[in-house]
Amino acid sequence: MADSQIYEVFLLPISSKELEKLPKKTKQQIKGFLTNFRRPDQISSKKMKGVENTYRTRIGNYRILFKIYTDEHVVVIIKIAHRKQVYR
Repeated sequence: MADSQIYEVFLLPISSKELEKLPKKTKQQIKGFLTNFRRPDQISSKKMKGVENTYRTRIGNYRILFKIYTDEHVVVIIKIAHRKQVYR
């Protein structure tokens, strides 16, 4: 997936809005995850089928969808939502 260099994490504006709407406990868990998310190869994530460089990870009943840009060492959070709504 990615090398062991530290990656910079960015949230799309829509992802930031989605994060702020979450319940307090879930929001804290996800913010903690994002703070420690510096090496994509060290987290438990699954590659999404049919979408290049896009992965998903689980925090409770919520999913975080993100793209990894290995050349730039950047991770972009594209969506944060409940598991029933994330793929819509």
